[in-house]
Amino acid sequence: MFWDNLTVAAKFFIEISVELTILFIGITFLVGLIQEYVPDETIKRALGGRNKVIGSILGAGFGAITPFCSCSTIPLLLGMLKAGAPFAAAMAFLFSSPLLNPVIISLFVILLGWKVTALYFVVVFMSTIAIGLLLDWLGFSNQIKPVAVVRNRCACEQDTNAKSRIQRSAVFAFSLFRQLMPYLLLGAGIGAFIHGFVPTEVITRIAGPSNPLAVPVAAIIGVPIYIRAETMIPIGLALIEKGMSVGAVLALIIGGAGASIPELTLLSSIFKKRLLTAFMITVFSIAVIAGYLANLLTL
Repeated sequence: MFWDNLTVAAKFFIEISVELTILFIGITFLVGLIQEYVPDETIKRALGGRNKVIGSILGAGFGAITPFCSCSTIPLLLGMLKAGAPFAAAMAFLFSSPLLNPVIISLFVILLGWKVTALYFVVVFMSTIAIGLLLDWLGFSNQIKPVAVVRNRCACEQDTNAKSRIQRSAVFAFSLFRQLMPYLLLGAGIGAFIHGFVPTEVITRIAGPSNPLAVPVAAIIGVPIYIRAETMIPIGLALIEKGMSVGAVLALIIGGAGASIPELTLLSSIFKKRLLTAFMITVFSIAVIAGYLANLLTL
């Protein structure tokens, strides 16, 4: 029995590792190319020159194609605010960036299928726009602490010939993959263990579709465990195959990717308490709404 389970787990590990590796490198290469032709400063100027609604839509869209390179979401957020981008647009970017980037969306297609992924994208994208505008309307723009912005220019912003752009995009893709490979393999390993050794009835009883509280509980659990979304994808695939509801897995990933403890710690140095609290409530709400909608779609 043990060796049979081990064989099943090993097969799952190999298949999911190869699949995620190919997809991750390919999508990240495309993201690198986008960065080469759409500089951050261009996006900031565009956001700053529009009205709040259009700026929020552009901010959410910009978040959906980031992170471009090793520059993180938080410095980009600060750079936007300093460049004069509307507060609503900056908030829409902040919420959408960790949840809608091309790598995560592509992995979601494998994990959840294109229908659930499309629903997830639409719900999160529209939510980030609405929340950005709502926070601005409620006067949260005065909840930003004065922070000095130091933005290092990436090496990928130097040469502009096509060959150099392609080379830098390839270097970016493989460099990022090397950094995240341990997380992908860790996730594949944990997922393989769940797939091969954890009894189906245990997961079904705790977080199956029949448990109405599985989605909000999963959203709460996702924050403290802080497993990167790239790591959580293969784990989620195994959990779904074992009987965990799609909505609960989705809520778990959103909670961990959107409001992780490290990110909240960093944001606490930028946001005052009211805005930080609003941020956490927003991510939790998006996770729960998307989770319940996913469950309805997969009934």
